[in-house]
Amino acid sequence: MTYRVTLLPGDGIGPEITAATVRVLEATGVKFDWDICTLGESAIEKYGTPLPDITLESIKRNKIALKGPVTTPIGTGFRSVNVALRKQLDLYACLRPCKSFKGVVTTPYENVDIVVVRENTEDLYIGIEFASGTTEAEQLHDFISKHFKGKVNAGSGYSIKAISEYGSRRIVKYAFEYARKYKRSKVSAITKANIMKFTDGLFLTTAREVAREYPEIEYEEVLVDALCMRLVRSPQMYDVLVLPNLYGDIISDLCAGLVGGLGLAPGANIGDSIAVFEPTHGSAPKYTGMNKVSPMAQMLSAVLMLRYLDETNAADRMEKAIADVIAEGKSVTYDLRKDRDAPSAGTSQVADAIIAQLKK
Repeated sequence: MTYRVTLLPGDGIGPEITAATVRVLEATGVKFDWDICTLGESAIEKYGTPLPDITLESIKRNKIALKGPVTTPIGTGFRSVNVALRKQLDLYACLRPCKSFKGVVTTPYENVDIVVVRENTEDLYIGIEFASGTTEAEQLHDFISKHFKGKVNAGSGYSIKAISEYGSRRIVKYAFEYARKYKRSKVSAITKANIMKFTDGLFLTTAREVAREYPEIEYEEVLVDALCMRLVRSPQMYDVLVLPNLYGDIISDLCAGLVGGLGLAPGANIGDSIAVFEPTHGSAPKYTGMNKVSPMAQMLSAVLMLRYLDETNAADRMEKAIADVIAEGKSVTYDLRKDRDAPSAGTSQVADAIIAQLKK
């Protein structure tokens, strides 16, 4: 079978790490027909928008995309190309696994294997904000001052936090279904429901209801501040975390730090019928064209894509090849060198080493 996949190389280092990843994917033996499209800065130059309709239509048609990091333009266009993609394609589940690899010297932790499941469409990231001094902000100030005991200072800015039962139910259900499919033992619902009783409280109440449908999976509730403390002390305590949007954004980066950084952090944005796979790091424009940056996060995102396609054998082989190259420590980029004074491999040389491992 040949898979038709939208390929989005992205900006900055994106084209380099995407090209390296495509080479490794094709070396697994799985067949792909790449539908190459553009977004971000390169799309602005060609189409006048960072997210052209032709790109959206390709993703909708193919149902699956592999995406490089994108530089969101400052002061024009979308506030975030990534957020716009998630909203327009209803990619409500952000999946960010954080797993320890032997040979990584940038972390003191071992045996970490946490999957962060972040709600992608609600919370403060809906983007409803009112700047200080605007009519809307002043009206909100007057309303709050009149109807609530808490005094809000004049000249305040406001952001609206919205969490629905519908959005909460589908993300928690996704987390439990993921746990069931991949034989994970525990799901932890993360909130600040002791303070935000009507938003986080709704998320938590819904999580409890969903948890009853999965009696074979352990369920627990953790306040987000307590979670941060426990993660840096004993990250091995946790398995699958399910969180509202803002907490998920923060905690996923924290968890990436536990396993060595964003250079080893894959990601996926998944809806009911469409999925986009991408690394969690940025486009690092200052390294463009230097063949310097690690493609590991992009490659691990491609592993997630293979699992999504039920190409389990190829996914296992590719992940093992990546792990073997990291453990050996010879053909890795500067950020993963055990000896920082020793020569490091470039982006394309990392791909060569992983392909060589696949052929063994």
